[in-house]
Amino acid sequence: MSKNNSVNTQQISFSRVDSAKFFRTLNKRVNNYFKENNISRNGNWKLHLKSIVMFSLYLAPYFILMSLNLPWWAQLLLTIVMGVGMAGVGMNVMHDANHGAYSSKKWINKILGGSMYILAGNVYNWQVQHNVLHHTYTNIHGHDEDLEAGRILRFSEHSKWHRLHKFQHLYSIFFYGLLTLNWVITSDFLQTKRYLAKKLSYGKMPSPVKQWSILIATKIIYVSIWIILPIFVFSIVWWKVLLGFVIMHYVAGLILSVVFQLAHVVEDAEVMLPDSSGTMKNTWAIHQLFTTVNFSTKNKIVNWFTGGLNHQVEHHIFPNISHIHYSNISKIVRNTAKEFNLPYNEYKTTRKALIAHFKYLKQMGAKPAIAT
Repeated sequence: MSKNNSVNTQQISFSRVDSAKFFRTLNKRVNNYFKENNISRNGNWKLHLKSIVMFSLYLAPYFILMSLNLPWWAQLLLTIVMGVGMAGVGMNVMHDANHGAYSSKKWINKILGGSMYILAGNVYNWQVQHNVLHHTYTNIHGHDEDLEAGRILRFSEHSKWHRLHKFQHLYSIFFYGLLTLNWVITSDFLQTKRYLAKKLSYGKMPSPVKQWSILIATKIIYVSIWIILPIFVFSIVWWKVLLGFVIMHYVAGLILSVVFQLAHVVEDAEVMLPDSSGTMKNTWAIHQLFTTVNFSTKNKIVNWFTGGLNHQVEHHIFPNISHIHYSNISKIVRNTAKEFNLPYNEYKTTRKALIAHFKYLKQMGAKPAIAT
């Protein structure tokens, strides 16, 4: 949803016509998988262990930097490691928890979902943008905010073209790294104002006073931990603190941006518009197959680090299932989609997905032909 040309998302509806009963069949098969194997749909010890690793990558270097006088190259390396850990916590812990998939216990999901605050973000904003707008209106122009990048980047043929877009396949990567820095400085404040005004929420609508209070308080605490304490308590030179802060965020932002882009802003992912009545041509589940792409699903390292976000097809149809299970249920989803003659988009490697993304950016950056 563009802040300049926003659309009332309540007007969008999905087709109810699925004569072949694709989702009913798929849902039954996935449910049977968990029942027959007697396993929970939530996270397990593998996710718990990975959470410890990710939090350690993110936080341990902070304490090392605060307590030891290290050479510049070691400081730089630890700062980069923090960025990797920051992205890892976001993709593996925060993401599952805010979807209610990390644990069967709501309080555990709430606590771990709150890790968003130590990533410089805000839980309310993230749940509205991601859980509500992105997952409900995936790749629908004017409704899915993940497609919006102001005037700088053009992700859809339905977006206004500007002359600078001709070079976006070259400069886009530099802006991707600014994602989490924007959370710190501007985007959370703008989103809170916009979402509260539109009365958007994931679950119970928070009171404006409570949301603004949480937002301001958590920002103050965050800046205090990462900037004020190192400078005024641990006496680290201010420019080193700020440089390290920017590097950490840039690494995390670059990783998170690229992973998300490879699933939706590529050649094989359609960007759609509703018809004149506000209705999409497909049911919600089938819509996800046309607008979402997997990548590098056979790569164990990519599977482990991205928190299953390379299994976006499975995640979008079953967001309340922990990513730990995506590799196994992907066989069911792929076969069922094939059985119903529906797409199951996938790039075999990350390299192919990256090529597809930047090729798509170049296409969207070309000046549109004038209709005759």
